[in-house]
Amino acid sequence: MTSLFLNKLLGQAIRNDANFITRYLATSGAQPVQTRVFSHTWVGLEPSKRRFLSVLTKKFCTYEDAEEKAKVKKINLSSPKDIGSVGRKIPHRIIHLFDENGEDQGQIHRADVIKIMDKKNLKLVLLKESADPPVYRLMSGQQIYEERISFRDKQKASSKKGPVQLKELTFTTAIAQHDLDMKIKQIQQWVEMKHHVKVRVQEKAGNEPEKMLELFRRILEAMPEKVTYVSPPRVLKEGRSMAVYRHMSEKELQAHRRMEKETKNTEGQ
Repeated sequence: MTSLFLNKLLGQAIRNDANFITRYLATSGAQPVQTRVFSHTWVGLEPSKRRFLSVLTKKFCTYEDAEEKAKVKKINLSSPKDIGSVGRKIPHRIIHLFDENGEDQGQIHRADVIKIMDKKNLKLVLLKESADPPVYRLMSGQQIYEERISFRDKQKASSKKGPVQLKELTFTTAIAQHDLDMKIKQIQQWVEMKHHVKVRVQEKAGNEPEKMLELFRRILEAMPEKVTYVSPPRVLKEGRSMAVYRHMSEKELQAHRRMEKETKNTEGQ
């Protein structure tokens, strides 16, 4: 009997609290700024008073809070792995433009950028959307392709144990022997530091794919017991070629020495 009476008393107290708040808001003209979910917490008073006090408390987490946190997250649209042309529908009216040679062209209206794209037959690539104004660069299809390859090579290098860095060298098929020797010496120093070295060779006279591949072979033969390929030589379009060198592992070095020994024994017979 006592339990039934107490339950009725608690229910009446909840309704009284709700009615009081409603009447107060109606008479004062106050409007809640935002709807929140509240729950009732019953707090026991001193034993001599023998009753409970209903307190309005906010729940630990609400759907609205979770939704607000989700809005804070932003996606980086200029990630190197997603590099590609934005097409002709440029979302920004004014952009900061770099040309295909990497030279700063300053701030340009998108209509003028489209004219340059059409004139030079180039593509527009977003580099940094968070800048004001956003930074873009004009690139050829071949440049976009090479940037993607470069990013994959850097990923391969970073997946190895230790702080591997990717160094780069570029020269043409018309390079003099003295200059080539200096390049090989630089490659050797980087490889000994366990860095990866990307070498780009550009045709000078045109139609010289064999000459480009010969230069890669000479670089490798200059360091037979140290260097091997991460990415073997490959001829790209527009008279370019590329290869990535690295230091041999101890296992690879032992296999190389065994093969040389077997070759010498075979020739001696």
